[in-house]
Amino acid sequence: MAELSVWFKFTLAVLACWRLAHMLAREDGPFDLLVRLRAWLGNSNLGRLMDCFYCLSVWMAIPLAFFVCQGTANRVVAWLAISGGACLIDKFTHEPLAIQSLDEIPQEGEETEDGMLRTKTDDPQ
Repeated sequence: MAELSVWFKFTLAVLACWRLAHMLAREDGPFDLLVRLRAWLGNSNLGRLMDCFYCLSVWMAIPLAFFVCQGTANRVVAWLAISGGACLIDKFTHEPLAIQSLDEIPQEGEETEDGMLRTKTDDPQ
């Protein structure tokens, strides 16, 4: 079997890092195992680690760096690059949370400009 190129290995490692970190931080898992694990770990150091995608990506990238390249210096650079690539994927795929200030929420009876929020229901009769 032909040896895989470094770029192909790197791409696989970034995708695997994103998948593992996403699964551990944001998914319930089969039979809700991951959600139960996060609840069991609670507010411990491991529990807080399981809640942070970016922290998980750093730790998930370590063994993947050994898959990508040889040599200590190369592995350190690959480790950081794999984690960074997974973080970029997460930034582009994770929907940001939008928080409205209380001043921007329309009061009852006020008209809204976006047409999406209703302040009163229309009577069909």
